[in-house]
Amino acid sequence: MSQPSTFNALLVEEQDDKTFSKHIVQRSINDLPDNDLLIEVHYSSLNYKDAMSASGNKRISQHFPHTPGIDAAGIVISDKSGTFNAGDEVLVFGYDLGMNTPGGLGQVISIPADWAVACPESLSLKEAMTYGTGGLTAALCIQKLEQMGAKPSDGTVAITGATGGVGTISIALLKQLGYEVIAFSGKPEQSDKLKALGASEILHRDSLLEVKDALAGKPTWAHAIDTLGGDYLTGLLKQLKPGGGVASVGLAASADIAMSVIPFITRGISLLGVDSVYIPLEDKKHIWQRVATDMKLPNLDSYQQEITLSQTPEYLDRFLQGKVVGRYVVNVKEA
Repeated sequence: MSQPSTFNALLVEEQDDKTFSKHIVQRSINDLPDNDLLIEVHYSSLNYKDAMSASGNKRISQHFPHTPGIDAAGIVISDKSGTFNAGDEVLVFGYDLGMNTPGGLGQVISIPADWAVACPESLSLKEAMTYGTGGLTAALCIQKLEQMGAKPSDGTVAITGATGGVGTISIALLKQLGYEVIAFSGKPEQSDKLKALGASEILHRDSLLEVKDALAGKPTWAHAIDTLGGDYLTGLLKQLKPGGGVASVGLAASADIAMSVIPFITRGISLLGVDSVYIPLEDKKHIWQRVATDMKLPNLDSYQQEITLSQTPEYLDRFLQGKVVGRYVVNVKEA
């Protein structure tokens, strides 16, 4: 595969008044870092972290101008390390991609070879991006609960942030694996969609706050996956059945929790942190094999909306406006 001299990318720039602009520009290969692995990106996907980077959040990206995109799926152009061959299909998730290393919202990326994994044969590049970091995180949450001993016969699994990328894929995966799901959302107008994904019941997320001032609530669900944090996470924990666990992966509401340790002691519950960024490469390969086999969803196109690279500024704004529903796959070759 020949190496292009220029390519299109989303570029976020800091203005003199400390605001940030984002637009599609043509960049040079020489603008990329000198790493071993050069990839032509075909698809990416949008995540909340991309929206934060694109808005100039210095906790995510310290250096501007910058190209966000923590996900990338594409074809190897060249690999100086010898790990991959030109033409190989590869996936990149996490590490520093899209944070301070130019990311998947550009048509070419240059990364260390040990950031990439081969795309499983049973997944297309687009299908892999339909999962993306959100779907990968959902799979990791379920696997973490399984490692704790969770099984469908335990009872209902509660999901917060149900209309987001992690939430929607979590519901569908759990349903496929035989679990019953309660979905918590602040978007009641999406109830029919959540039921179509596999949720048996839809509740408003604020109902979790009813036990905010109690030491513990009525044991209601067996396990949970939380993307919100804060009082929503404590509401989940306070209403876990004995021996249950919550996989915690988000802080859309708050990074803080405040509660008594009483439910942990009297009910033997567990709070399980899940990381999808810096997990060992072998663990990433393993979870991708599960995503390509027992966790592969039928009709994957129905879980995503495909957009072009030129549409990404508008759609990234939707994350910060709370208007996200499901997964957004970016056809990066369509500038």
